[in-house]
Amino acid sequence: MLIKEYRICMPLTTEEYRVGQLYTISKHSHQESEKGEGVEVVKNEPHEDPVHGPGQFTEKRVHLSSKLPSWARAVTPRIFYITEKAWNYYPYTITGEPRCSFLPKFSIYIETKYEDNCGDSENIFRSDKILGDHEVSFLDIAFDEIPERYYRSLEDPRFFSSAKTGRGPLQEGWRQHTKPIMCSYKLVNVKFEVWGLQTRVEQFVHKVIRDILLIGHRQAFAWVDEWCDMSLEEVRAFESQMQVATNQKLGSQHP
Repeated sequence: MLIKEYRICMPLTTEEYRVGQLYTISKHSHQESEKGEGVEVVKNEPHEDPVHGPGQFTEKRVHLSSKLPSWARAVTPRIFYITEKAWNYYPYTITGEPRCSFLPKFSIYIETKYEDNCGDSENIFRSDKILGDHEVSFLDIAFDEIPERYYRSLEDPRFFSSAKTGRGPLQEGWRQHTKPIMCSYKLVNVKFEVWGLQTRVEQFVHKVIRDILLIGHRQAFAWVDEWCDMSLEEVRAFESQMQVATNQKLGSQHP
C-alpha cells in the first residue's frame, strides 16, 4: 500500500471550483472519447449520507487501454477499463472502489477536501482517521512539468489570461500572493497486493494520478471563461449532455 497526499492550489474560490470541476471533468472526458478512451457514466444520481448530508453518487467505467505502459499491456485484455464509484458531498468527496475484474488485489481510494487557503492546513485528514506517515506533495499547475503529449499552449497557466475574471497569467510564487486562492487536498491510497509487482505498480499508478491531477486542474483554470458564468443547475445540465454524447461514442467503440 502506498499513500500520498497531494495539494493543488487554484486561483479560484471553492464555490467557483465546484462548477469548474464538473465542467472540466465532463469536457475532458468527451475529448478523450475522441481517441477511443474516456469515462463512460453508468450511474449519476442524488445520494443522501447520514454524516455528510445530500450529495451525488456516480459510477463510471474509465477506459484505459492505450494509457498503459507496454509491460502492463502485456498482461491486460485488449479492452481494459476500471470501474470507479464516487460520492460527492462538496467540499468533501470520496472516490472509492476503482477496480478491474482481472486484478482483484488492485484498488485506489481517494479522499478530497477543498478549502479556501493556499494549502497550509496541516493534518487535514488525520482528524478523521489515524494514518501512518505519508508523503505530502504540492503540485503547481503553472510550473510543474506534465508529459509533453498533454501540453497545450492555450492551457498553460504561465501564459493564460482570463478575459472574464482578469486572473492570470500565473507568475513564480503565485500561491503566496494570489487572491482568491483555494486548495484541493487529496489523500490517495493505492494498493496492489501482487508479490514482485507491488512497488512498481503502486508507484506507476501514483505517477499517472499526479499527471491527471495537474492536467485537470490546469484545464479547469484555462477554461474558466467557458464556465464561470454557469450556475450549478446549468453545469449539471451540461454534464448530462456530455455524458450522453460520451457514452454513445464509447458504446460504439467498446462492444
